[in-house]
Amino acid sequence: MAKFFISNDLIKDNKIFLDGENANHIINSLRCKIGEEIEISSGDGYDYICKIEEINKNSVVTTIIDCFGNESEPKTKIKLYQGLPKSEKMELIIQKCVELGIDEIVSVNTDRTIVKLTGKEDKKIVRWNKISEAAAKQSRRGKIPVIQPILNFSDAIKQANKNSLNIIPYEKEKSNTIKSIIKQFNGNSIGIFIGPEGGFSEKEITLAVENNIIPITLGKRILRTETAGFITTAILLYELED
Repeated sequence: MAKFFISNDLIKDNKIFLDGENANHIINSLRCKIGEEIEISSGDGYDYICKIEEINKNSVVTTIIDCFGNESEPKTKIKLYQGLPKSEKMELIIQKCVELGIDEIVSVNTDRTIVKLTGKEDKKIVRWNKISEAAAKQSRRGKIPVIQPILNFSDAIKQANKNSLNIIPYEKEKSNTIKSIIKQFNGNSIGIFIGPEGGFSEKEITLAVENNIIPITLGKRILRTETAGFITTAILLYELED
Protein backbone atom coordinates (compact mmCIF):
# COMPACT_ATOMS: atom_id res chain seq x y z
CA MET A 1 0.00 0.00 0.00
CA ALA A 2 1.42 3.38 -1.00
CA LYS A 3 2.24 5.83 1.80
CA PHE A 4 2.05 9.63 1.71
CA PHE A 5 2.94 12.44 4.12
CA ILE A 6 0.74 15.52 4.51
CA SER A 7 0.34 18.47 6.89
CA ASN A 8 -2.44 18.45 9.49
CA ASP A 9 -4.34 21.28 7.82
CA LEU A 10 -5.26 18.92 4.96
CA ILE A 11 -7.36 16.78 7.33
CA LYS A 12 -10.94 18.11 7.48
CA ASP A 13 -14.19 16.42 8.56
CA ASN A 14 -12.88 12.87 8.28
CA LYS A 15 -11.44 13.58 4.84
CA ILE A 16 -7.88 14.15 3.68
CA PHE A 17 -7.18 16.34 0.66
CA LEU A 18 -4.03 15.74 -1.40
CA ASP A 19 -2.56 18.00 -4.07
CA GLY A 20 0.82 18.86 -5.61
CA GLU A 21 3.37 16.04 -5.83
CA ASN A 22 1.21 13.67 -3.77
CA ALA A 23 -1.76 14.02 -6.10
CA ASN A 24 0.45 13.76 -9.18
CA HIS A 25 2.01 10.55 -7.85
CA ILE A 26 -1.39 9.02 -7.10
CA ILE A 27 -2.94 10.04 -10.43
CA ASN A 28 -0.11 9.72 -12.94
CA SER A 29 2.46 7.34 -11.42
CA LEU A 30 0.37 4.86 -9.44
CA ARG A 31 -2.74 5.37 -11.60
CA CYS A 32 -4.95 4.77 -8.59
CA LYS A 33 -8.69 4.40 -9.02
CA ILE A 34 -11.64 5.54 -6.94
CA GLY A 35 -12.21 3.04 -4.16
CA GLU A 36 -8.54 2.10 -3.74
CA GLU A 37 -6.92 2.48 -0.32
CA ILE A 38 -3.74 4.39 0.54
CA GLU A 39 -1.88 5.12 3.78
CA ILE A 40 -1.35 8.72 4.90
CA SER A 41 0.71 10.14 7.76
CA SER A 42 0.65 13.66 9.12
CA GLY A 43 3.95 13.16 10.94
CA ASP A 44 2.36 13.53 14.39
CA GLY A 45 2.50 9.88 15.41
CA TYR A 46 -0.69 8.78 13.68
CA ASP A 47 -1.28 7.00 10.38
CA TYR A 48 -4.52 6.87 8.43
CA ILE A 49 -5.90 4.25 6.06
CA CYS A 50 -7.92 6.17 3.50
CA LYS A 51 -10.20 5.30 0.60
CA ILE A 52 -9.97 7.41 -2.55
CA GLU A 53 -13.35 9.08 -3.07
CA GLU A 54 -12.60 11.65 -5.75
CA ILE A 55 -9.87 12.13 -8.37
CA ASN A 56 -9.62 15.52 -10.06
CA LYS A 57 -7.08 16.90 -12.50
CA ASN A 58 -4.67 18.14 -9.81
CA SER A 59 -6.12 16.86 -6.54
CA VAL A 60 -7.38 13.76 -4.76
CA VAL A 61 -10.00 13.53 -2.00
CA THR A 62 -9.93 10.59 0.42
CA THR A 63 -12.08 9.43 3.33
CA ILE A 64 -10.46 8.15 6.53
CA ILE A 65 -11.53 4.59 7.26
CA ASP A 66 -9.02 3.77 10.00
CA CYS A 67 -6.58 5.62 12.27
CA PHE A 68 -3.81 4.09 14.39
CA GLY A 69 -0.66 5.08 16.21
CA ASN A 70 2.56 4.70 14.27
CA GLU A 71 4.99 2.41 16.11
CA SER A 72 8.00 2.71 13.81
CA GLU A 73 9.65 5.71 15.49
CA PRO A 74 12.48 5.02 17.97
CA LYS A 75 11.89 6.24 21.52
CA THR A 76 15.37 7.80 21.59
CA LYS A 77 15.92 10.58 19.08
CA ILE A 78 19.21 10.12 17.24
CA LYS A 79 20.71 13.06 15.40
CA LEU A 80 23.55 12.61 12.90
CA TYR A 81 26.15 15.36 12.48
CA GLN A 82 27.73 14.28 9.20
CA GLY A 83 30.98 15.76 7.91
CA LEU A 84 30.27 16.66 4.28
CA PRO A 85 31.48 13.86 2.00
CA LYS A 86 32.28 13.95 -1.70
CA SER A 87 30.02 13.10 -4.62
CA GLU A 88 26.79 11.18 -3.98
CA LYS A 89 27.86 9.68 -0.65
CA MET A 90 25.62 12.07 1.30
CA GLU A 91 22.57 10.75 -0.54
CA LEU A 92 23.41 7.17 0.48
CA ILE A 93 23.99 8.25 4.07
CA ILE A 94 20.61 10.01 4.22
CA GLN A 95 18.74 7.14 2.62
CA LYS A 96 20.13 4.42 4.90
CA CYS A 97 20.04 6.43 8.13
CA VAL A 98 16.41 7.41 7.53
CA GLU A 99 15.53 3.76 6.86
CA LEU A 100 17.16 2.80 10.16
CA GLY A 101 15.33 5.42 12.24
CA ILE A 102 17.48 8.58 12.44
CA ASP A 103 15.52 11.58 13.72
CA GLU A 104 17.50 14.39 12.07
CA ILE A 105 20.64 14.94 9.99
CA VAL A 106 22.93 17.97 10.06
CA SER A 107 25.60 18.33 7.39
CA VAL A 108 28.82 19.79 8.78
CA ASN A 109 31.77 21.63 7.27
CA THR A 110 34.98 20.42 8.93
CA ASP A 111 38.72 21.07 8.64
CA ARG A 112 39.10 18.17 6.20
CA THR A 113 35.92 18.65 4.18
CA ILE A 114 36.86 18.53 0.51
CA VAL A 115 33.56 19.24 -1.24
CA LYS A 116 32.65 22.89 -1.80
CA LEU A 117 28.96 23.75 -2.07
CA THR A 118 29.23 27.53 -2.24
CA GLY A 119 26.12 28.80 -3.99
CA LYS A 120 24.61 25.31 -4.18
CA GLU A 121 23.66 24.78 -0.53
CA ASP A 122 19.94 25.52 -0.87
CA LYS A 123 19.48 23.21 -3.88
CA LYS A 124 21.37 20.43 -2.10
CA ILE A 125 19.25 20.75 1.04
CA VAL A 126 16.05 20.57 -1.03
CA ARG A 127 17.30 17.45 -2.83
CA TRP A 128 18.47 15.81 0.39
CA ASN A 129 15.09 16.39 2.02
CA LYS A 130 13.36 14.75 -0.95
CA ILE A 131 15.63 11.72 -0.52
CA SER A 132 14.70 11.66 3.18
CA GLU A 133 11.00 11.75 2.30
CA ALA A 134 11.34 8.88 -0.19
CA ALA A 135 13.24 6.78 2.36
CA ALA A 136 10.67 7.56 5.07
CA LYS A 137 7.85 6.39 2.79
CA GLN A 138 9.69 3.20 1.82
CA SER A 139 10.49 2.27 5.42
CA ARG A 140 7.00 3.16 6.76
CA ARG A 141 8.31 5.87 9.06
CA GLY A 142 5.91 8.00 11.10
CA LYS A 143 7.73 11.19 10.17
CA ILE A 144 10.11 12.61 7.59
CA PRO A 145 13.49 13.29 9.22
CA VAL A 146 14.64 16.82 8.42
CA ILE A 147 18.00 17.47 6.74
CA GLN A 148 19.15 20.70 8.33
CA PRO A 149 21.19 23.52 6.70
CA ILE A 150 24.98 23.11 6.70
CA LEU A 151 26.81 24.17 9.87
CA ASN A 152 30.47 24.63 10.65
CA PHE A 153 31.93 22.27 13.24
CA SER A 154 31.88 24.67 16.20
CA ASP A 155 28.23 25.62 15.59
CA ALA A 156 27.31 21.93 15.29
CA ILE A 157 28.89 21.34 18.72
CA LYS A 158 26.89 24.22 20.21
CA GLN A 159 23.67 22.77 18.78
CA ALA A 160 24.57 19.30 20.07
CA ASN A 161 24.74 20.59 23.65
CA LYS A 162 20.94 20.17 23.71
CA ASN A 163 21.28 16.39 23.31
CA SER A 164 21.33 14.07 26.32
CA LEU A 165 24.48 12.36 25.00
CA ASN A 166 26.93 12.96 22.16
CA ILE A 167 29.45 10.47 20.76
CA ILE A 168 32.18 10.71 18.14
CA PRO A 169 33.69 7.58 16.57
CA TYR A 170 37.49 8.04 16.59
CA GLU A 171 40.12 5.62 15.35
CA LYS A 172 42.52 6.38 18.23
CA GLU A 173 39.95 5.52 20.89
CA LYS A 174 40.49 1.96 22.16
CA SER A 175 38.30 1.45 25.24
CA ASN A 176 34.97 3.29 25.03
CA THR A 177 32.40 1.30 23.06
CA ILE A 178 28.79 2.09 22.28
CA LYS A 179 27.75 -0.79 24.52
CA SER A 180 29.69 0.53 27.51
CA ILE A 181 28.42 4.08 27.04
CA ILE A 182 24.76 3.07 26.64
CA LYS A 183 24.83 1.13 29.93
CA GLN A 184 24.96 4.50 31.72
CA PHE A 185 22.51 6.33 29.42
CA ASN A 186 19.07 7.41 30.63
CA GLY A 187 18.28 10.37 28.36
CA ASN A 188 16.08 10.77 25.29
CA SER A 189 18.43 12.07 22.58
CA ILE A 190 21.85 11.13 21.19
CA GLY A 191 24.09 12.99 18.75
CA ILE A 192 26.54 11.15 16.48
CA PHE A 193 29.50 13.04 14.97
CA ILE A 194 30.95 11.46 11.82
CA GLY A 195 33.93 12.94 10.01
CA PRO A 196 34.35 13.36 6.23
CA GLU A 197 36.69 11.17 4.13
CA GLY A 198 39.81 12.36 5.97
CA GLY A 199 38.26 12.11 9.41
CA PHE A 200 38.29 14.82 12.06
CA SER A 201 41.41 16.85 12.78
CA GLU A 202 43.10 16.59 16.17
CA LYS A 203 41.91 20.12 16.91
CA GLU A 204 38.31 19.12 16.26
CA ILE A 205 38.58 16.03 18.47
CA THR A 206 40.00 18.16 21.26
CA LEU A 207 37.16 20.69 20.89
CA ALA A 208 34.62 17.87 20.91
CA VAL A 209 36.04 16.32 24.09
CA GLU A 210 36.10 19.75 25.76
CA ASN A 211 32.36 19.93 25.07
CA ASN A 212 31.57 16.52 26.59
CA ILE A 213 31.35 14.64 23.29
CA ILE A 214 32.60 11.15 24.06
CA PRO A 215 35.07 9.45 21.67
CA ILE A 216 34.14 5.82 20.96
CA THR A 217 35.61 2.94 18.99
CA LEU A 218 33.70 1.07 16.29
CA GLY A 219 36.17 -1.80 16.30
CA LYS A 220 39.53 -2.71 14.79
CA ARG A 221 38.66 -1.71 11.22
CA ILE A 222 38.38 1.80 9.85
CA LEU A 223 34.98 2.47 8.25
CA ARG A 224 34.29 4.80 5.35
CA THR A 225 32.38 7.99 6.11
CA GLU A 226 29.38 6.72 4.15
CA THR A 227 29.33 3.56 6.28
CA ALA A 228 30.13 4.85 9.76
CA GLY A 229 26.93 6.87 10.30
CA PHE A 230 24.41 4.17 9.68
CA ILE A 231 26.54 1.47 11.37
CA THR A 232 26.69 3.63 14.51
CA THR A 233 22.94 4.29 14.30
CA ALA A 234 22.20 0.59 13.92
CA ILE A 235 24.37 -0.38 16.90
CA LEU A 236 22.82 2.35 19.04
CA LEU A 237 19.27 1.24 18.25
CA TYR A 238 20.21 -2.38 18.95
CA GLU A 239 21.74 -1.53 22.31
CA LEU A 240 18.72 0.65 23.16
CA GLU A 241 16.52 -2.35 22.28
CA ASP A 242 14.66 -0.27 19.74
